[in-house]
Amino acid sequence: MADTATTASAAAASAANASTDAPPFQLGKPRFQQTSFFGRFRHFLDIIDPRTLFVTERRLREAVQLLEDYKHGTLRPGVTNEQLWSAQKIKQAILHPDTNEKIFMPFRMSGYIPFGTPIVVGLLLPNQTLASTVFWQWLNQSHNACVNYANRNATKPSPASKFIQGYLGAVISAVSIAVGLNVLVQKANKFTPATRLLVQRFVPFPAVASANICNVVLMRYGELEEGIDVLDSDGNLVGSSKIAARHALLETALTRVVLPMPILVLPPIVMSMLEKTALLQARPRLLLPVQSLVCLAAFGLALPLAISLFPQMSEAAGEEQKVNETLCSGITATASGGRASQPW
Repeated sequence: MADTATTASAAAASAANASTDAPPFQLGKPRFQQTSFFGRFRHFLDIIDPRTLFVTERRLREAVQLLEDYKHGTLRPGVTNEQLWSAQKIKQAILHPDTNEKIFMPFRMSGYIPFGTPIVVGLLLPNQTLASTVFWQWLNQSHNACVNYANRNATKPSPASKFIQGYLGAVISAVSIAVGLNVLVQKANKFTPATRLLVQRFVPFPAVASANICNVVLMRYGELEEGIDVLDSDGNLVGSSKIAARHALLETALTRVVLPMPILVLPPIVMSMLEKTALLQARPRLLLPVQSLVCLAAFGLALPLAISLFPQMSEAAGEEQKVNETLCSGITATASGGRASQPW
């Protein structure tokens, strides 16, 4: 009955969209094709769109009700595909997909850039002390941990100890590497003061990248032993695969290395050039606002690009993939607990 109602709603929406460019609406499905990088890029631009942070409670209720009407085949005449896609975007940005509870604003994916940019600016501040280095690395990993937990897969809950283990591992590795590299740079007598300052600005990247890898390994090492779910082309579960788990873990780790690269590497390069301009030399108070804008631009560009590198559903090698110790061709693997909001 529900399928019939949905079909009727789809037909009504299609009739109202004869003159629009929006693709036919599919409940719970991405608006853009996930088979191409550009499609995934447009999809994640929707996910991190900060405009959804300003959606009112009334608008949220209207969006949820519109999707319910579509699901039950009671959609009012004249509703367009564009309105349905917009409603789904709002719901997915604000409500947890498993619990339907509102996600705390700083931990939503749409809030990742606006709430994460001040942390990036803090990480890249020049002439940091030991205390400030520890503080910003700790705050960055704490923010990442909260985002991951708030957007976790609630259908397959993981023990809290696993999140704590991943969090502590990430904090310890980030702080250790950042502090260690800063000490080495300070003791490098061959560096001029200007060179030492420039090198110190790049210290956050290896610290954050190593912490991200550590977090991935600690959080998902169990998948290497148990395997992850493997689906056929129709979306049916056919077994589990350790090979697919290694593939998924490698892609996730690579994404988490690529993500901070433009965020923590480009701003120091840009700022080292801008600081030489007459404007900033005459007005040093503008350094922090300018650096904040540079970090915001780098963050806004890097996040959707990095998480668009790999599809969420990866096709495994047909003849070499083993599923439950048997050969299976044409399968698609998906990591347990994987979600659009947790690729980094």
